[in-house]
Amino acid sequence: MGTLIYSLCALTSVTCAVLLWRSWRASGARLLFWSALCFAALSANNVLLVIDRVILPVEVTLYTWRLVAALMAVLLLLFGLIWEED
Repeated sequence: MGTLIYSLCALTSVTCAVLLWRSWRASGARLLFWSALCFAALSANNVLLVIDRVILPVEVTLYTWRLVAALMAVLLLLFGLIWEED
């Protein structure tokens, strides 16, 4: 059951990143760009979670890499929000 949930979360975040990217390309709104980058990093985080929990053995962990991806996602969105202040 965990495998299904992890996979669906990864698929959802990838879908959000793609949709945000397409919207940014169509409209040019810069906040969409930063949101797309944030969701791309969150997608990487979720893909690493699937690899860590499902594919790799228990002795190997990608916990640090997952935290780095999540931190990058938050920092990208924060930077975008500060940079695009009106």
